[in-house]
Amino acid sequence: MCGIIGIVGKDDVADRLVDGLRRMEYRGYDSAGVCTLSGGELIRRRAPGKLSNLVVELARHPAPGTTGIAHTRWATHGAPTAANAHPHATDHLALVHNGIIENFRPLREALQASGRVFESETDTEVVAHLVSAEIEAGRSPAEAVQAVLPQLRGAFALAIAFKAHPDMLIGARLGSPLVVGYGEGETYLGSDALALAPLTQRISYLDEGDWVIITREGAQVFDKDNRPVTREIVASGASAAAIEKGHFRHFMQKEIFEQPTVVAQTLRSYIRRVDQSVALPQFDFDLSQIRRVTIVACGTSYYAGLVAKYWFEQFARLPVDIDVASEFRYRDPVLEPGGLALFISQSGETADTLAALRHCKEHGQTIAVVVNVPTSSMAREADLLLPTHAGPEIGVASTKAFTCQLAVLAALAAHLAVKRGRMSREEERDLVDQLVETPAALNAALAHDDEIAAMAHLIAPARDVLYLGRGQDYPLALEGALKLKEISYIHAEGYASGEMKHGPIALIDEAVPVIVLAPSGPLFEKTVSNMQEVRARGGKVVLISDAEGLAEAGEGCLATIEMPKVHPLIAPLVYAVPVQLLAYHVACVKGTDVDQPRNLAKSVTVE
Repeated sequence: MCGIIGIVGKDDVADRLVDGLRRMEYRGYDSAGVCTLSGGELIRRRAPGKLSNLVVELARHPAPGTTGIAHTRWATHGAPTAANAHPHATDHLALVHNGIIENFRPLREALQASGRVFESETDTEVVAHLVSAEIEAGRSPAEAVQAVLPQLRGAFALAIAFKAHPDMLIGARLGSPLVVGYGEGETYLGSDALALAPLTQRISYLDEGDWVIITREGAQVFDKDNRPVTREIVASGASAAAIEKGHFRHFMQKEIFEQPTVVAQTLRSYIRRVDQSVALPQFDFDLSQIRRVTIVACGTSYYAGLVAKYWFEQFARLPVDIDVASEFRYRDPVLEPGGLALFISQSGETADTLAALRHCKEHGQTIAVVVNVPTSSMAREADLLLPTHAGPEIGVASTKAFTCQLAVLAALAAHLAVKRGRMSREEERDLVDQLVETPAALNAALAHDDEIAAMAHLIAPARDVLYLGRGQDYPLALEGALKLKEISYIHAEGYASGEMKHGPIALIDEAVPVIVLAPSGPLFEKTVSNMQEVRARGGKVVLISDAEGLAEAGEGCLATIEMPKVHPLIAPLVYAVPVQLLAYHVACVKGTDVDQPRNLAKSVTVE
C-alpha cells in the first residue's frame, strides 16, 4: 500500500515524481501529492482520488524545483481527502510516510498541549511536528530525525524534505520498505525498485531501522544505533520500460493472458529437462529431515498455500499446518524443532507475513519463502528462496502471481516427495511431464474467454454467488469467490461442497448462482451429488469441468465451461483461469474499476 518517491536532482523533478507515482499505482491508493523545494519555499500540491487529479492540479499550479518528494496514499487514519493527503508540512519541512504510527494518539495529544496545530486526521502529521519541534530547538535535520525515530512505534518508511536544506532529503525505514537509487549527479528514494527503474538501475536496500541522508553526491546510511554503515549497491533488474496494457482493455485481463508464458518461465527454473527431475535453488539443510511444514500467507497467497497443503500431504506425506498471517502469532502456535516455515507473498513486504516470518525464525524454524520480488525483505531473510517469475503484476486482484505461486509449490511438493522417498524416479519423470504441459493446458483454458464473457451477464445481476469445490478445488472455490468480491463488489463465498448441507444451503434460491468446480476423478460423483442438492432447491448452477464431467452432469445447468482434462497436480492452475475470467467479465459488465478496485491495496505493508 502507498508509494514513496523522492529525488535530489539537477532539473525540475515534478514530472518525474508523478511518473514514479504512476509506476506504483498497482500498490493501491486513494489520494496523491507532491512537494518540491524552490526559492526557499515548500511547494505542495495534493489531490484526492486518482493520480490524474494530481496531474490536473499540477497543470493549474506548477511545482518547480530540483528536489522533491511524492506519495500515493491508501487511507488509514482519516478519509481520502486533500487535507489528509501526503505530503504533510510544517513551516520547516514536508514529509511522506508509508505505514502506521501506532502510538500517534499520545504523541499528538502531547504536541497539541504544547500549542502545535494539526491540519489533518492522519497519524503521519505527528512525525512532521515532532521533527519540526526538534529543529526549532536548534537541532540539525539529521539530529532532529535521530531524536524522533526512537519515539515512533509501528511501521514506517519516511522521506523528509527540509525548507532550509533544498539539496537534501532524509529517509528512514522500520517495517516498510525503502530503497536508495544512485544516478549521475542525482540520488533517489523509492518504495520499490520499479518506481526508480526509469531513473537508475543502481540501488541499495535499507535494512530494518536504517535512516539515510541523500544529496546529489550520494547517500550516507546509518543503522538503528546511528552508526554509519554501507549497504551494497546492486542492479535492480526492474524494467524501465513503461508498463502498458497493449491491446488489452485492463491490466488484469493482460495478466490473465500472460499466465501460460510466466508459468512456463517459472517452471523452467525448477525443472531439469535433461533428466526429467525437479530441482530447487541451493540451500544448506536437508529437506528429508523436515518433520512438519507451517504455511503462512494472506489473501490469494493463503489460498495457494491451502492447495499446497493438499499436495504436501498427498505426495510427500508431510504434515502441514496453515494459517492466515494476521492470526498466526496471536494464537501462540506450537513450533516444533525440525520444522519448515513456508511463507507465500507476492511483494515479499506484507507486514503480517513478514512479522510471522521473524516469529518463526526466533523459534528456530527453517524459513522458506515463495515470493515474486527476489530482493524483498522476506527474500533476504529466507533460508530457502523460491522465486516466482510472474513479472510486475499491476492489477490489484492477483492472477498470474497466484498461478506462478502454485507452479513453485507444485515443484516443491514433488521435490519433498522425492527427498522423503515417497516418489519413485519413474513417478517423478511422469510428474515433470505433467508440469511441462501446464502452459498448454492454460492456453486451452484461455480459449474459452469469449464464452465466459458471453455468460457474464447471467452472473452480474446477482447480489450473492456461491462457489463449491472438493479437495484441492475447495481453495479454488475460495479464490474464485474472492476474485468476484474484489472487482465486481458482489458478495460471494466459497465452500467445500460437502459443507453445503451444514448451513449454506439455506441461502439457495433462484437468484443465487452457484459456481461448481468439479474435474472428473475420484471426488467428482460426490461433488455432483452436492450440486444436485443445489439444483433441487432452485439454484442456478455454472459447472466448470472437463468434457467427461460435463457429459455426465452438465445437462440442466445454467451454463457450463469446459476445461482440458489434466493431472490432479496441475488442475488448480488450470481451473484458476475460468474463475479469474468470470470475475473479470462480470466486473466489466458492472462497469467497476477492474484494475484498482475500491478500498484495496496491492501490497499491505501495515498490520
